Amino acid sequence: MKKIELEIIALSHSITQTHSYAVVLGEVNGLRRLPIVIGGFEAQAIAVALERMKPARPLTHDLMKNFMTAFDIKLQEVVINNLEEGIFYSELICYSDNYTVEIDSRTSDAIALAVRFGCPIYTYSNIMDSAGIVMPEEDENEYKRKSVENIDIHDAATSTNDLSSMSLEELENLLNDVLEHEDYIKAIAIRDEINKRKP
Repeated sequence: MKKIELEIIALSHSITQTHSYAVVLGEVNGLRRLPIVIGGFEAQAIAVALERMKPARPLTHDLMKNFMTAFDIKLQEVVINNLEEGIFYSELICYSDNYTVEIDSRTSDAIALAVRFGCPIYTYSNIMDSAGIVMPEEDENEYKRKSVENIDIHDAATSTNDLSSMSLEELENLLNDVLEHEDYIKAIAIRDEINKRKP
């Protein structure tokens, strides 16, 4: 079966499921997109790694990466290898010295680790054929505007209207507060608002 390499195109609040998020993976050098619904914690873990934020204490996925690195285990690739009843299944392809191990994983956790290790994400052509979508041209341009550096998770975190009415000092105080509580999704929204105001 042919493997297809994917990249993260967008991370957004899920329109279809309350309190859920969607990570949108795009076919490298292709037009198809693979939207996957994930939980809030996993969305936060992916967003923190994509934004290269440094939490005060390691998050669960950071801990796993640190553990693997300490024992010289490398994450070679992530493969989304199955789709059953709307649920995606993945495996981590890990290697150390002379052996390779395939470890079953939730897709959201696999993506969070892939971002931390900087390893490729793949799926098979049959999964893209059954679950992939080709974005209409105008929608495709909308996803391109939601670059990885500007993840569209603000709706679920903090209303952009609320942030725009706050002073720069209030925003900086709020940013410190949400970082203390390790609410990194809100922190990204606040940080983006602060950056918009800098000359």
